Amino acid sequence: MSAPDTLSNPDTSTPSDRSTVRLRVDLAYDGAPFHGFAENRDVRTVAGTLRVALQAVLGEPVELTCAGRTDSGVHARGQVVSLDVPAAAIEALARRDRRTGDGLRRLRDGVNALVGPSVALNAVSVVEDSFDARFSATDRTYRYTVLNAEVPDPFLVDRAWWVDVPLDLARMSEACGHLIGTHDFSCFCRRPKPVKQTADDAPPVPASLVRQILTADWSAAPDRPELLTFTISATAFCHQMVRSITGMLVDVGRGRRASNDVAAAIASQDRAKAGQLAPPHGLVLWHVGY
Repeated sequence: MSAPDTLSNPDTSTPSDRSTVRLRVDLAYDGAPFHGFAENRDVRTVAGTLRVALQAVLGEPVELTCAGRTDSGVHARGQVVSLDVPAAAIEALARRDRRTGDGLRRLRDGVNALVGPSVALNAVSVVEDSFDARFSATDRTYRYTVLNAEVPDPFLVDRAWWVDVPLDLARMSEACGHLIGTHDFSCFCRRPKPVKQTADDAPPVPASLVRQILTADWSAAPDRPELLTFTISATAFCHQMVRSITGMLVDVGRGRRASNDVAAAIASQDRAKAGQLAPPHGLVLWHVGY
């Protein structure tokens, strides 16, 4: 299922046929002003900002589920959120929209007026009740931008990692081959808290860091060869995984690491083997597939 480009209702029922409707929200945001996506007390987050705006426009409390929680400073072009709202709230918005009578459009525009320009809702649609922004996703794609130039670019200061040492693009692309497939990526992930088991007296077990990477590669912009983009797709990612992988691949490009060091790091399952963590501002959640 691709991201919707209209405010149409793809479900077989209309909002008036159901007491509660599930909405899919496709949004983009500049991560610089926020302390990540997930709500966190006393700091500004994307989810907190979005939830407050949605509640203000809908006049109803909401709970949000996102496709992927981005870290502080990380951007998104293709984030997806799902939530349940009373159908009556959408109908009320439709009645107030004198131009089109479209309650979903009214919701989109009303929220954008409150959260823009750092956050932008691109599309709002009614989806089946079974849709879940996180668990219905089949893949996620991130892009990381590196400015490989002798001098920085002030217009990319919050969008690209400036690396002034020449990078070997071919070596970095070759190293990507060791990432493809299903592996335990403990060396590239921040260790999560242990998972509680269903039995009350059972001790927590370590969370699995096994993930399946579908594609990974580097490319240079045709019109600006100093702009390098790392694109990686997986069924799911763990915390700081893409930034950690990017940091190691840049070390390969610098000549500090060999291409097969990536495979050795994965086999070690040792976080210390991965090396530097790429800064967050070059990373974008690009697309979520359904």
